[in-house]
Amino acid sequence: MRAITINEFGGPQVLTETELPEPRPGPGQLTIDTTHAAVGLVDVFFRRGDLAGRPDMPQPPLVPGLEAAGTVRALGPGVTGFQVGEPVVTLTQMSLGGYASVTLADVAMTVSLKGSGVDPAQAVSALPNATTAYLALTRVAHLQKGESVLVHGVAGGLAATFPAVARSLGASRVFGTVSSRARIKDTEHLGLDEVFTSDQFVKDLDGQPADVVVDPVGGDVRTASLDVLAQLGRILLVGHAARTPDTPLTGDDLWHRNASMLGFAVGPYLAADPDAARPAAEKVVDLLARGELTLRVDELPLSQAAEAHRRLEAREVPGRLVLTV
Repeated sequence: MRAITINEFGGPQVLTETELPEPRPGPGQLTIDTTHAAVGLVDVFFRRGDLAGRPDMPQPPLVPGLEAAGTVRALGPGVTGFQVGEPVVTLTQMSLGGYASVTLADVAMTVSLKGSGVDPAQAVSALPNATTAYLALTRVAHLQKGESVLVHGVAGGLAATFPAVARSLGASRVFGTVSSRARIKDTEHLGLDEVFTSDQFVKDLDGQPADVVVDPVGGDVRTASLDVLAQLGRILLVGHAARTPDTPLTGDDLWHRNASMLGFAVGPYLAADPDAARPAAEKVVDLLARGELTLRVDELPLSQAAEAHRRLEAREVPGRLVLTV
């Protein structure tokens, strides 16, 4: 099979197209004839070795790609509930392997698209992240009907799914922030009440508190978010794209504000509880099918994986990048 491999940590040039043996599904697994593979910022972290020191993180040689879409190629022994040729998409799976013409996936992390009419490029771009958003908002932030939500970095791939999911859960108002005024246009399809720049959002909110702040950015944006939280507000930490570290906080900083900071990393969570994956995904598939969740998607062929990483690392991507196989 064709695959993109990382044989050593480094820049985009370490992404190499090669031929590898086709994986064979074992019990609880299936293989997918891949048509689309999502490219995310976490792929850049894996490639550079930013996460290499963490427990259980994959090491070279590896095939990157946490999410893939296509059709079922083969079923492992005893696997039921799927048919060969059925359109599917994987959720975020830490076993990687999406940058390849055949992807090995766990059945628990695979969702059928049969009869949904959902485009596979949209599915691989939006469904895994929307599932993350649903789990984060329901199981961690415990979003209540009528609450307001502020989403930082809302033009990015993960954050862009939160507005539609928050609306479906009954949020009354959903705001967003972007890194510059030039990026506001990239959020017009997200149905936000207002969009602010990350250096002005505290001032521009003008006293409108947020019950839940979704923060994949970190750094100064994370610290400033404390100033816009409602009483009993929650800051949901779902990433750290900023190049600056967080300002250290003490428990007293949160106690005196009646505030919470709650972390959620979907990969480790679903690795510990894989049965939570598909029910959450099925809750948000309808958002895609009804057109209530649509992302801007740019497609590149698998052979241009290095260019995809270059664009992502340079912050040139207004939406999602997908490799076509």
